[in-house]
Amino acid sequence: MNVTKSNDLDSQQALQRHFGFDTFLPGQQDVIEHLLAGHSTAAVFPTGGGKSLCYQLPAQMLPGLTLVVSPLIALMKDQIDQLKARGIAAERLDSTLSVERYREIVAAVRNGDLRLLYVAPERFNNERFRGSLSRLRISLFAVDEAHCISEWGHNFRPDYLKLAGYAERYGAERVLALTATATPRVLDDICRGFQIDSEHAVCTGFHRPNLELRASAVAGSERDRELERRLGERPPGPTIVYVTLQRTAETVADRLAAVGLPARAYHAGMKDDKRSEVQDWFLTSDQAIVVATIAFGMGIDKSNIRYVYHYSLAKSLENLSQEIGRAGRDGAPAVCESLVCPEDLPVLRNFAYGDTPAHAAVEGLMQELAATPDPFDVSYYELANRHDIRVLVIRTLLTYLELQGFLEAGTPTYGSYRFRPLFTSMEILGNFQGERRDFLARLFRQAKKARTWFDIDLESTSRALSAPRARLVGALDYLAEQQMMELQAGGLRHNYRWLRRIDDVEAVVAELHARTIEHEVRENERLDRVLQLAALDGCQTASLCEYFGETLNEPCGHCGWCLDGGKAVDLLPAAEIAIDDALWSEACILRVEKPEILGDARAFSRFLTGLKSPRISRAKLSAHPLFGALAQIPFTIVLEQAQTEAPAV
Repeated sequence: MNVTKSNDLDSQQALQRHFGFDTFLPGQQDVIEHLLAGHSTAAVFPTGGGKSLCYQLPAQMLPGLTLVVSPLIALMKDQIDQLKARGIAAERLDSTLSVERYREIVAAVRNGDLRLLYVAPERFNNERFRGSLSRLRISLFAVDEAHCISEWGHNFRPDYLKLAGYAERYGAERVLALTATATPRVLDDICRGFQIDSEHAVCTGFHRPNLELRASAVAGSERDRELERRLGERPPGPTIVYVTLQRTAETVADRLAAVGLPARAYHAGMKDDKRSEVQDWFLTSDQAIVVATIAFGMGIDKSNIRYVYHYSLAKSLENLSQEIGRAGRDGAPAVCESLVCPEDLPVLRNFAYGDTPAHAAVEGLMQELAATPDPFDVSYYELANRHDIRVLVIRTLLTYLELQGFLEAGTPTYGSYRFRPLFTSMEILGNFQGERRDFLARLFRQAKKARTWFDIDLESTSRALSAPRARLVGALDYLAEQQMMELQAGGLRHNYRWLRRIDDVEAVVAELHARTIEHEVRENERLDRVLQLAALDGCQTASLCEYFGETLNEPCGHCGWCLDGGKAVDLLPAAEIAIDDALWSEACILRVEKPEILGDARAFSRFLTGLKSPRISRAKLSAHPLFGALAQIPFTIVLEQAQTEAPAV
């Protein structure tokens, strides 16, 4: 391992020179010094605690590339803009880039002109990207949102389980794992996954003395008025109002604007330019109110947010901590209040059931896989559509098979490429001679022209030309690099080989389906913890800190329980809503008409509670009037009735 030695003076000087700061925030210098000494390190800082500096500063001090892996494209863009404003070269590779811009960035990395590069975890599915990594010196492999590696985390992502392997495969000299929301159990998973010694895990604590944490019980019919009252009574200041659904963001923002409040909506369903406009407006205003889904706030560099309201309940303590952590980063007082409405609970709980496939669906998937040859390749989207299992769940189930030693994943490949020549074929071929010219001519003849683009199937072309797939990809890449054509890859295929065959399919199906049910249970437990915190007869801040492994020796003095004289919040009971008999009868008729889509009890229940699946989406049933008709009924009640009243075969 190549190690750059440093000392306190070096990092202090670099901090001042590159960022203009005189002092580090708590924990930053410890993390940076561990990294400069060559140690892989974990950093668990609260939201706004300065995690990004822990890789941005070493990137200026280490000799090779700092590769930052983050699932948050908005965060990448914001950080890169801020770094460039400081004169620090940084770029990102993502699907929004033009072919020309992509080539420029890759060339800058190869030439050593760019030492800080951001990518999403999915970028490792790109074989061209993975090929380029093998030729680079990676001094630091930084993984943001590292809690995603843990099944016990609130946002488990199968791709994260493979990041440690990529870091090792491409010779990363040190790893930095960063998160704002790791319980002790999740931190253990992070350290074990990335081979980080416990003495190199830096946790700064979650207690924010300037945050007033509150919860209020409100009825659905009164919630809008209660929100308006709070916004009117409290001094104006930058405010985020968090909601669950995109349409709720729009309606709440419209209501607030109608009474004269400076409110605008923000959600992932808006066009990019509109989202950017709202974000820029919020950043430059001292009174703006953004009504947003959780898509808003990640990577936002605004220190004076005075209020965070949860119009819809946060789905976990991890989410709550992350979202309230965006308030009061300047150290001044800020209010964070949850409006706990019983009408929200069925919808929030039902979300936990959307990913759970039917037992028969898991069985069909495993039987198909068990019958495949060795090695084999699959399309996650094709498997999802065939078995009515969401793509994320397909990926997760295959990852479980890897972890259990059945499968080993290979390099993902693209089944097809499309290219648009920038010159005529004769002009391109004129740059080559002999066998290379003949090879390219035969390659071009395999392509099928559409309007301006040519499609080429790599597998059939490989057979026709008796040439390895790698040579085909290499030739097309070279022509693109030489700006003779534009190149796009498609038909992503994931390659696997069997380490041991599935002998007992039934047992594997039972185990995997049980794990998906466990996920349901965990997600509901997370919501229960949020409700328990809201109604806690005790210091709420101390309880939240304890969940993340930090102990307060006395009540905080600034949460609702402390400020209201030790009075707990009495939550309102959820109203019991019966399933309408006429609606159920109508739905059962549709179930008989669409047995291949709605015949399974789980699939039928998902449809009625408004949870999409691949088959429901493909059949356009999400536009049917009955889709989501029972969204206010607990999924378990709908499922029980669907199981007891199964249609006759």
